[in-house]
Amino acid sequence: MKTKEKFIKYENLLKDWSNKMNLVAPSTLTDIQTRHIQDSAQLAKYLPQDVNIIDLGSGAGFPGVVLAVLGWNVTCIESIGKKTNFLSALKTELNLPNLTIINDRIENFLSKTPVKAGDFVFTARAFAPLIKILDYTHKTKCRLFLLKGREIESEIQTAKTKYKFDYELHKSETGDGFIICISNVK
Repeated sequence: MKTKEKFIKYENLLKDWSNKMNLVAPSTLTDIQTRHIQDSAQLAKYLPQDVNIIDLGSGAGFPGVVLAVLGWNVTCIESIGKKTNFLSALKTELNLPNLTIINDRIENFLSKTPVKAGDFVFTARAFAPLIKILDYTHKTKCRLFLLKGREIESEIQTAKTKYKFDYELHKSETGDGFIICISNVK
């Protein structure tokens, strides 16, 4: 199955499963391709090709599953069982052997899994405030590639009260949000 076909199948599966559970805001189901898939896919411009991705709070698979469809090795961490069931269905239906689904809390996963900077990066979308994400990930020294909303400047200022880090901020191509690429967290 080609990439475009996988994204169409992903859209159909998301609509079907959304009848049973809340995976994304119902108002966004009419524009899944732009609002969710293209929004997630824009991270591909910034991600190194040779890293493994850990997607935090994967939910409906954005951006993790989208990045797996595009060829990265991705581990999706999701604490809600019914959402991991959806992610597992996507893995099977879209034939994604490069996708790993973990049903666990992020802090539990990171406490028992060796995550080495250079080998891994973190991604997240609509997950948590920046300071909370840094609380989870700062000890790993891994880079972060996050899709964030309009309030990113405020989140950066709050995070800088506790952490030092380098970052690049890029305007989203699909909405009024931002992509923030973070490194050298201390």
